[in-house]
Amino acid sequence: MSQSEESNKASYIQPPIKVPFLDLQKQYQSIKPEIDNAIQNILETANFIKGKAVHDFEQAFADYVGAQYCIGVGNGTDALILALKAIGTGIGDEVITVPNTFIATVEAIVAVGANPVLTDIDYETYTMEPEVLAQSITKDTKAIIPVHLYGMPCNMDAIMEVATQYKLKVICDGAQAHGAQYKQFPIGMYGDVTTYSFYPGKNLGAFGDGGAVVTNDEEIANRIRMLADHGRIDKYQHQFYGYNSRLDAIQAAILSVKLNYLEKWNKRRKEIAAIYNQKLATIKDMSLISIPNYAEPVWHIYPIELSRRDELQQYLLNRGIQTGIHYPVPITHQPAGQNIKALCHYGKLEIMSRRILSLPMCPEMSNDMVYYVVENIKEFFSN
Repeated sequence: MSQSEESNKASYIQPPIKVPFLDLQKQYQSIKPEIDNAIQNILETANFIKGKAVHDFEQAFADYVGAQYCIGVGNGTDALILALKAIGTGIGDEVITVPNTFIATVEAIVAVGANPVLTDIDYETYTMEPEVLAQSITKDTKAIIPVHLYGMPCNMDAIMEVATQYKLKVICDGAQAHGAQYKQFPIGMYGDVTTYSFYPGKNLGAFGDGGAVVTNDEEIANRIRMLADHGRIDKYQHQFYGYNSRLDAIQAAILSVKLNYLEKWNKRRKEIAAIYNQKLATIKDMSLISIPNYAEPVWHIYPIELSRRDELQQYLLNRGIQTGIHYPVPITHQPAGQNIKALCHYGKLEIMSRRILSLPMCPEMSNDMVYYVVENIKEFFSN
């Protein structure tokens, strides 16, 4: 039987276990009474915008991520835009970030009129490479946006050293890193600002769009809060033109409930990652992400690299295992990104985008599911 015939045959066999990439339905069912009650309270009070629910969540999330101030906003992209606007980024400025990120990171830079500059990454951790960062700085550089990709903290001491030397602001993109720690401290303590997304699939996800900006700078916090609410200090007193980007009360109430479980869920992600790390490390034709001694990742994504990526993805799918690709097309290869100033290794980046595969990773996975994934990967390579 040919390989293609074997693949087609396998697709008709009911797998012994089905492994979703993530399971938001199961997560909701596990805390359904609390979630339903939180939503009902908002419906009964009819305080849908601002109010106590939003304030309480902002305060709790600020404490959790190690920041003094938190401003809930409409989504993670808005969080980046508002942070850039708050530090005065505009036309003619350059903002340095990385090429292997969701387009929103670059999109936010363009949205404020600035020019994105893509510096290179450490191809073992997939995060910003501090050693080449300084080479990307020009007289027009305004800020640096490190991305804590996949929930892996960047090397913040080294990045901050460069930023301090050149007097640049640092806005950390923490959209995938809720609860991640750098040198045993929450990542929200580092940089001038850290932004978060509460897209439903995140480690801390809302039931729709949502985001937050955290900072220890009171002036920046006040400006972001005004920018997010039409530039006003009172209902009809507008200091400048702003935006309408507010975290609504229903989402805040949901997030407050889920925040109480985030440490438990992140702990489970770490347990799953530990199994993957141990059981997959011996496969010669596949590489795993490196974990620096300064980082405690929260495994929003568990990436692997291999040359036969598409074959393995189909092989696993035929056996009931869902996977993902983060991200299949680099920003430099997107139609929207043709004119971006990129100082990264195109060749390495393109090869990586063809090799990267995201394994199932969610707190609702049982050990049976995790070992089923491992066994099937090993079987693929043994064949």
